[in-house]
Parts: sequence; structure tokens; C-alpha cells
Amino acid sequence: MTGVSDDELYRQYETINLYRRGAGATIELNRPHRMNAWNAQFAADLRASLAEVTDNPDIRAVAITGAGRAFSAGADLKETAEETADVYQILVERYHPLITGIRRMPKPVVAAVNGPAAGIGLSLALACDLVVAAESAFFQLAFVNIGLVPDGGSSVFVPARVGFTRAAELAMLGERLDARKALDWGLINQVFGDEEFAARTAALVDRLASGATRSYAGTKRQLNQWMYQHMDDQLEFEAGIQREMAGSADFAEGVAAFNAKRPPQFRGA
Repeated sequence: MTGVSDDELYRQYETINLYRRGAGATIELNRPHRMNAWNAQFAADLRASLAEVTDNPDIRAVAITGAGRAFSAGADLKETAEETADVYQILVERYHPLITGIRRMPKPVVAAVNGPAAGIGLSLALACDLVVAAESAFFQLAFVNIGLVPDGGSSVFVPARVGFTRAAELAMLGERLDARKALDWGLINQVFGDEEFAARTAALVDRLASGATRSYAGTKRQLNQWMYQHMDDQLEFEAGIQREMAGSADFAEGVAAFNAKRPPQFRGA
């Protein structure tokens, strides 16, 4: 599902498509051959598209979705393995502006999760104001499976939505959470059948785009003040711990196992 079949292509980046329909816009993550995994170009294009929708006064509501069968599978390990020594800089310079940009955008942002949302892909979805998912979608804090820790704000967004107990389960077990269970847990807002997902998402964006934009902006400010006022500090803290993890033998083993498509053999080192 792209959810944008009836929309007009407004701007095209190398890895992002930006569509318009009336006062609504859809940012389509467009690396389907890599399940919309993040690399440097992707982060740059996503940042540019977010700036475009934020600065355009004619756009009043935004959706983020994925091309192909995934929302986003997380970081592209094959393309970024050589950059792991700089994981702190990658997080601070590439990822954090995207997450904070969504939270501080004075417009409602809907994550339209059409397929797997894992790792930083899950962080991106949860940074949005509303999260809707196709029946076949799933969510995964997959970091632990390669010896890393949640980043991109997941250590804030997940417990804020589902509480400590379930956040610990998602982060430490790294298992998939299907869309219906994610709804039951309160991680997301709505689940639509796959066949109606595009239409139902479009209707939601249309409703928001014709709504009280200043009220939405004020509500976001209130929620940010109550739930996320220490978000910048937590993002910095996440990045520091992730830098430690990226230097571990377990992470090296996790990436090697991922690339070799075998179970990792972690040793706690």
C-alpha cells in the first residue's frame, strides 16, 4: 500500500516521494528494494521532505507511509556497517532532527504503517501524532537482535504509549508485535483491513487537513510539554549508550549474523 494512488506527485527525491491531495500531503518512503531501510541519502531526503511540508502553509496535515511491502525495516546494515564507529554522529546529525522535526511540526502527522516497522522505522512511526496500521503490519524493537539498544526516541515513545512493563518486553525480547496486539496494547491508534487501508488513511488525513489546524498545533505543544519535554536529553542519552553498544563484540556478531542470515552467538562482550 502506498495510500497515494489518487494523489498527485508533488516532489520527488531520490528515496522519497511527496504527494499532495488538497491540503493533505503524503511522504512516501521509497526504497522498496531495501524495505525502506535508512541510509545517508534516505535521511537527507526525509529531512528535506519534512522541511517542505512544515514550511508550506497550504499543507495542513501530513501522512508518512512506505512504498512496497514495508513501512521501514530500520537502518540499512549492509550500507552503514562501515559507519558504525560514528554511530553517535549519525544519530545526532541524521536521525534526531527528523524525530524532533515531526514532534515540533505545528501540523498533525499520521504514520500510515503499511507493513513492517522495525528499529528506527518504529521510532519514526511513533514520533507521529497518530499511528494507523494495515492488518498485516507488525512492529518490532529489533535493536537487541543485533546487540544494540533502542534509539531514535523509542526509549521515550514506547513507554509513553504502553508503559514500562510492555516497553521492557518489546526492547529486551525484540519480538514482532502484530498490528492487532499493538492496538490492544495502546501502541497505535487504529487498524484497518489491508484492502481498505489506503482509503481509510486518506479519509483520516482529509479530516485532519480540513480541521482546526491551530488547535492541533496547540495540542501538540501541550502533549510535548507533558510527555516529551526532556526528549532532547533522552535522545542524547540514547546516542551515548548506542555508541557504547556499537563498539561491542556483540554488535559485530549481530551484524555478521544478520548478513549471513544465521542466529547470532552473543557473549555479553
